[in-house]
This record gives sequence, structure tokens and C-alpha cells, in this order.
Amino acid sequence: MKICVYGAASNDIDGRYISAGEELGRLIARGGHTLVFGGGKTGLMGACARGVLEEKGELIGIAPKFFDNPGVLCKDCTEFFFTDTMRERKQLMEDLADAFVVTPGGIGTYEEFVEILTLKQLGRHNKPIAMLNTLGYYDPMNDLMVHTAENGFMSESCLGQYAILDSPEAVMAFVLESARGE
Repeated sequence: MKICVYGAASNDIDGRYISAGEELGRLIARGGHTLVFGGGKTGLMGACARGVLEEKGELIGIAPKFFDNPGVLCKDCTEFFFTDTMRERKQLMEDLADAFVVTPGGIGTYEEFVEILTLKQLGRHNKPIAMLNTLGYYDPMNDLMVHTAENGFMSESCLGQYAILDSPEAVMAFVLESARGE
């Protein structure tokens, strides 16, 4: 299975987020799965990639050409695709992935989550979506999503189209179980 992981590019975060990202990467590789990611060397993208590499797993990096600067991209990928735009990057990640995991991140990660969830809600894919809720990071987003549904701005059923889970192990169990159920 090819698992797309979205997440922070910043290293200026609590080390426990980095540790959880590395463990997620190790679990992906140990399960014989391939990581599809934004190609970054830093933050949670880099952490997940390092975990995969520790276990000698496969990585597919995807980044726009303008990111190809010293120290930005992971050069140890099994395959690396360059795109012209961020939109093309996201489309290729979506096309290659069998499942999506959203680790803590900033505005870019939020945008990736909302887009992939919107596409699922619109019936454009039926791939599992899990959010790694390290240190309760996504608790406020969950509150916002519930608030959005309770106020009629999205359907209640949308809340059931993703899972917010507190550990890399729980995320992987959900992704694998959901993929088997398709």
C-alpha cells in the first residue's frame, strides 16, 4: 500500500512530534508499505522519511521544482518526482496514494487535509484518511469540525469520513483496517 503523509516542514516544534513522525515512518516500512510525501527533509515530513529509511523502506518524494534548494529535500528517496506547481504536487500525491495520514502541521497541512476530505465527501475517492493527534494537536480542529456540522455548514456524515487517533500505531491499524474494508 502507498500511504501519503502530510505534515509540517518546520523543525521548530516539540521533539515529541518528531518522534511520533519517525515512529509512523518505521511502522509504514515495517508493514511493507511505501511512503508518499512532499519530499521534505525537515519537520514531520523528514521525520517520517527517516523512520522509513531506518527500516529500509521505500519513499516516493514529490515536490515542485522551486523547492529544490540545498537542505530542503530528502535526497534518499526511492523515486522523486518534480512538478511545476504545488497543485500538481498535491494531485500526484493524491493519485499515487491508497490512504492519507495527516500529521501535525501548519496552514499547508490543513489545506491538504481539507482538500482530500472534500474530495472524499464529493465521492472522488474512498481512501482512508487518518489524523495523527500527537499531544492532542488536532483537538481544536476536531472541535471546529463538530461545530461546523452542528451549525449546518457541512453534513454530520462528513465527520465519519476520517479518524483522529492519538498514536502512530492506532493510525496504522485504522488505515489498514479501512483499506481492507473497501
